[in-house]
Amino acid sequence: MTYASIELLHRALRSGETTCATLVEAALECAEEKAELNIFIELFPDSARAQAFAVDAKLKNGSAGPLAGVIMAIKDNLCYQDHVVSAGSNMLRGFTSQFSATVVKKLLAADAIILGRTGCDEFAMGSSSETSAYGPVKNPVNPALTPGGSSGGSAAAVAAGICHASLGSDTGGSIRQPAAFTGIYGVKPTYGRVSRHGVIAYASSFDQVGPFAKTLEDLAQITEVISGDDAFDTTCSERPVPSMAPTKAEKPMTFGYYNEVLENPALDPEIRQYFHTKIAVLKAQGHTVKALDFPYLDVLVPIYYILTTAEASSNLARYDGVHIGHRSEGFSDLESLYKTSRSEGFGQEVQRRILLGTFVLSAGYFDAFYGQAQKARRVVRDATLSALEEVDALIGPTTPHTAFPLGQEYTDPTVLYLEDIFTVQAPIAGIPAVSIPAGPHSNGLPFGMQIMVGPFDEPKLFQAAHILDQRS
Repeated sequence: MTYASIELLHRALRSGETTCATLVEAALECAEEKAELNIFIELFPDSARAQAFAVDAKLKNGSAGPLAGVIMAIKDNLCYQDHVVSAGSNMLRGFTSQFSATVVKKLLAADAIILGRTGCDEFAMGSSSETSAYGPVKNPVNPALTPGGSSGGSAAAVAAGICHASLGSDTGGSIRQPAAFTGIYGVKPTYGRVSRHGVIAYASSFDQVGPFAKTLEDLAQITEVISGDDAFDTTCSERPVPSMAPTKAEKPMTFGYYNEVLENPALDPEIRQYFHTKIAVLKAQGHTVKALDFPYLDVLVPIYYILTTAEASSNLARYDGVHIGHRSEGFSDLESLYKTSRSEGFGQEVQRRILLGTFVLSAGYFDAFYGQAQKARRVVRDATLSALEEVDALIGPTTPHTAFPLGQEYTDPTVLYLEDIFTVQAPIAGIPAVSIPAGPHSNGLPFGMQIMVGPFDEPKLFQAAHILDQRS
């Protein structure tokens, strides 16, 4: 009983057709019925029921918030006071947070109900939700397939009909790729639009929290709720939060696409044809569509992985078995405590990225790798903003193909890294990007269309998405 949209949910609550308490029990039952998908690391039945009781009371006296009764899940890297958070890692298994992330506080203040924490790639490092210490998340569309990563559990919770919406985090595509693979909506806001306070960090200059939802309108509403300045996050913008409700464009828009993207040999031919057809439809509707050149496509993934692993090496140094994190019992001195604790606590992929990041930051290699990658990041940002001066929005496929089988690419990390080829531009440039459902593919699976706009222009992002959304 998840209802098709927040609007329909609120109609049902106001009419007495249902109650928040009923919705929570239905969601908990649905989660248990679909436990084989391994979506939730942990459900929060006691706190969810308490929230439902409180929100039902607010609905009766007319004081309920804008997300009243909306059943939501949160990725297992978002702190929630008095609840366990582990970032999908043995390093933090059993750790109870003493405070809530700012985005969680905003959800609760808006009277959303948090059902549980969802499975994700360990420390958000992955593209298939297979690196979690709690096992892989399965795609509700086809359980043999990945739901994408790293926010695969949050996407699957919505796609499976357990929750109305959810929160994930996007460092290089970790919201948009799972949204595409599961056939739902997902957005990465502008870096600085949403507070990162209480988010377990992977790469601090890239990480951004954003929602998943079943409709574009719900996606925009939740993004608006979680946005805004935060005294606990100095990177968070002080700009006022505008209305993000998708509106009809007053005049035709100008869309751009990159030749290098649609001509990329990794792109599925059927997805390529879909976009050529979509371009023709846009032109027929009176919009302008421009083909643009972007000569930096092949360097986006190297830039991203050099910079993010460097930041990961620094961020994860705090987990030493002494101050915080798993402490090994098999040590003889301080050095062996560090080594054994980190070896036992971190999984293979996290260890790999820490080592890579440490290498690119090391003496003799810093300038050649990290320094050059920072310069290249500036070039990419400038080129991206320059393109967005010519067009209102950049469009293209979210991913090169549809969801792939679990285990198929996990054995070769370099293959998984290339999954990010179309999604890393937005976080490198710090701009917002949304994935909306496209397709379906002839194989029966969903895929996504990605839309990017200039920084802090989320209203235009949702406006463009409204034009392109085949469900609107």
